[in-house]
Amino acid sequence: MSVVVVSAGLSVPSSTRLLGDRLAEAASASLGQADVRVIELRDLAVEIAHVFTNGFPGPGLSDAFDAVTGADALIVVTPVFSASYSGLFKSFFDALSATDPEALTGTPVLIAATGGSVRHSLVLDHALRPLFSYLRAVVVPTGVYAASEDWGAEGLNARIARAATELAALTATTPATRPLPRQAAPADRPRRDAAPGGSEARQVSSGREPAGQGGAEARQGAAGGAPLPKRDSFEDVTPFEERLAALRPGG
Repeated sequence: MSVVVVSAGLSVPSSTRLLGDRLAEAASASLGQADVRVIELRDLAVEIAHVFTNGFPGPGLSDAFDAVTGADALIVVTPVFSASYSGLFKSFFDALSATDPEALTGTPVLIAATGGSVRHSLVLDHALRPLFSYLRAVVVPTGVYAASEDWGAEGLNARIARAATELAALTATTPATRPLPRQAAPADRPRRDAAPGGSEARQVSSGREPAGQGGAEARQGAAGGAPLPKRDSFEDVTPFEERLAALRPGG
């Protein structure tokens, strides 16, 4: 059983990382045995920015994508900036979903956030939960928010324990609820699909088609030849100059 923690904390030490570690420890205890890996997004900030301009993840980011895609469960933790998740946190999952729209489909995800005030606690249900619902993940009912005054308080320990228990329960049951394969896996599967262990096995079992060239064609024909709805993709974006030229008279 693999658990991946995605932490968007920026400082060292980081309360966001600390919350992720405590959630991972509680989840491991609930699961009985789990391999835990922590991904610090601040170490990948440059590669995350580059993927939006060149469309390709660098080695470090690609490895992180492999870990997240192949995980049996995710714990995602972000600091609250301007009443929402941090831009680095959002950009990571934007880049992931752009390269593989089905990367998180059916994956149990425990959402968590840290902030300086309890007034931002609704960020879990107003920002994080909609984001991961859009990505078709299975979000744990209990989210964990930790304000400065929560550290050391009994209430935080109870929320961590309850959320970890729910994550373990979802991880045990979710494989049966994940989507059935929509098509056979293509021969030219991209490198991320070839990751060893659970990544490849889960990719095949969930029928995730590759992103990039061929992905649009692969999404067709699964239901009597009718094209499936498109998700966000760099390839699907028509440059603004082309749209503007089409609107001009004689364009």
